[in-house]
Amino acid sequence: MTEMLCVEQKSEQKTNVMRLLDKAKVSYRSYTYTGSETTAGTEVAALLGRSPDQVFKTLVTVGKSNQHYVFVIPVSCELDLRKAAASVGEKAVQMIKAKELLPLTGYVHGGCSPIGMKKTFTTVLDATAEGFDTILFSAGKIGYQVEINPADLPGLVPCSLGDVT
Repeated sequence: MTEMLCVEQKSEQKTNVMRLLDKAKVSYRSYTYTGSETTAGTEVAALLGRSPDQVFKTLVTVGKSNQHYVFVIPVSCELDLRKAAASVGEKAVQMIKAKELLPLTGYVHGGCSPIGMKKTFTTVLDATAEGFDTILFSAGKIGYQVEINPADLPGLVPCSLGDVT
């Protein structure tokens, strides 16, 4: 078994997400883990020593209207497609195909962040985020995470809170 290491990120190794947070003057902590290409959210939470309820994943969907929506939910949860659709005023939403993620967002599976996508999409942060002073999510690259106050996300992307899990 390969040993995995988690360390706090050094400032010279910034992702685009971190540069956007710096530009917006949003306080954050960044982390990287090495020795693994894992993208499983619960494994990432374990590497970071955090509850999987505090580590969030970014999911991209498409509605019946062909509009795209982003949902940021705990890695320990599944997106409830009915609740997700209702939260954005759609009749239905479905996950986009994996091959569509990179051209649409600029991010690969396992490294998708709600911050810094190619286009601006309506984003819904799961309401459970309110229970934490900080949440963690991908910094836009596999192996990189950022930790911010969830109240800061709406200042970075058009975002609302919703019960979507």
